[in-house]
Amino acid sequence: MPAALEVFRQDESLGAAADLDFALAMLDAVRRGELGPSLRIYRPRPTVALGQRDAKLPGFAAAQQACRRHGFEPLVRRAGGRAAAYHDGCLILDHVEPDAGALAGSRRRFAEFGEVLAAAFRKTGLTAGVGEIPGEYCPGEFTVYGEAPGGDRIKLVGTAQRVVAGGWLFSSVLVVDNAVPLRGVLTDCYAELGLDWNPGTAGAARDLVPGLDLAQVQDAVLAAYSGYAPLVAGSFSRLRARVLQH
Repeated sequence: MPAALEVFRQDESLGAAADLDFALAMLDAVRRGELGPSLRIYRPRPTVALGQRDAKLPGFAAAQQACRRHGFEPLVRRAGGRAAAYHDGCLILDHVEPDAGALAGSRRRFAEFGEVLAAAFRKTGLTAGVGEIPGEYCPGEFTVYGEAPGGDRIKLVGTAQRVVAGGWLFSSVLVVDNAVPLRGVLTDCYAELGLDWNPGTAGAARDLVPGLDLAQVQDAVLAAYSGYAPLVAGSFSRLRARVLQH
């Protein structure tokens, strides 16, 4: 079993851009040998994280404007993939660890943590699995989906990684509640980018389990993660001071 994983619950967003930057600062602290295995959990502000390829498309500026009209801040993330939207009805997990063989384990981590998160949703009563959904936004082989009684699948979790010499960052966006604004901003954003997708694939866990809330999902995530590594509670204020000292 891996070393203990220190869990940091961030009570308030630092701001859309600052939250993304903080994840990279955590990875940099790992690279410097100043931070061990850590899991940060927080609720984000309304954000559309666009991919590097999105930024090169002719409709990129118009897509940014569309995001702002919906009240979402458009940002370009360093990881791959296409545009993904999230807000305070979502949970963000930023998981960092030192690892001398970080690059070699990239695909294994996608599969392993995808299953951890699918198991977390199953604990809440959903039928959940791992695999790409045809027509989904920000498509990926290791999407975590929830399945409706009729068999239709909706995207519940998108994951991304960043690897440096000596460590990795694995980020996950869990959509728990209030999918309507996400579908709205993604519909207009993807239209401006000239990308096809099926809005029916965007949903939230609460669409499948009425009454499910963020606290229940967070508890289920931590229960699932405890099968991966022992969990230790940490202080986010101390983490912030340590990570931002450089």
